[in-house]
Amino acid sequence: MNREELADFLRHRRGALVPAHHTARRTRGFRREEVAERAYISVDYYTRLEQRRGPRPSPEVASALSRALELTIDERDHLFRLIGHNPPQHTPGPDDVDPGLRRVLHALDGHPALIVSNLAHTLLQNPLGLELFGDQTGYTGLDRSGYFRWFTMPQERRIYPEDIHAAQSVTYAASVRAAADLEPDPAEAQHMIATLLARSAEFRRLWDNHEVRLCRRETTSLLHPKAGRLDFDCEVVFSHDRRQRLLVFTPRDGTDLRDLPIASRAPWGGSEPSRSEGSQTASGA
Repeated sequence: MNREELADFLRHRRGALVPAHHTARRTRGFRREEVAERAYISVDYYTRLEQRRGPRPSPEVASALSRALELTIDERDHLFRLIGHNPPQHTPGPDDVDPGLRRVLHALDGHPALIVSNLAHTLLQNPLGLELFGDQTGYTGLDRSGYFRWFTMPQERRIYPEDIHAAQSVTYAASVRAAADLEPDPAEAQHMIATLLARSAEFRRLWDNHEVRLCRRETTSLLHPKAGRLDFDCEVVFSHDRRQRLLVFTPRDGTDLRDLPIASRAPWGGSEPSRSEGSQTASGA
């Protein structure tokens, strides 16, 4: 166990964390007690690790620390080696949020942001993303996919101006084809495609065009009952394995969304998670 390097690594990674609610602090990052609470260990134990003393953490504690500090896979493996353990052999599941994208999302407080899978399953939203689009993480089955909901749930389009519907449908159909190519297990994608072909005449027509498009930068608009029409540029940041994407929405006119009356979640009466099998850029870009 390399106590000196471990202590320095823990301090630097703790300092890189961005609190969800920015408050006046003498030092940047999380406090020791906040990391300890996240890792389900005592503050005294964590403090001793940063002070180059204390017992060697077990693999379970090392895993808990990597989650608490939001480490990337490379950083997690480095932590294990500093402690003297072999890094865990783990293939991320489809719902495991990429640590790097998670870190960037938590650092964004002035822009709506979401993390989605290739099939447009919303995995994580920041506060502004939740306020503007409502909670999109509670769906089950095929309804988890924003692509699927766009073509099968009319209420999914209510918060978007009609003048962008047609273009968004073209983008989504092309995105579904690209997503199917990226999935390591294509069974779910093929099931979704077969169901869409059976249920949506619009999707069948667009699917026959054989367009393939992996979206990297998009534009979209929302209709908000208090703030009116909001036009966005959407930047797309991919995870290292290209299985997840961070969507960051920036108002095209430079408006600071924190100054707008958008504090109520899903005020437009948009669709709620149906929890059955079964949006625009927010659903998957």
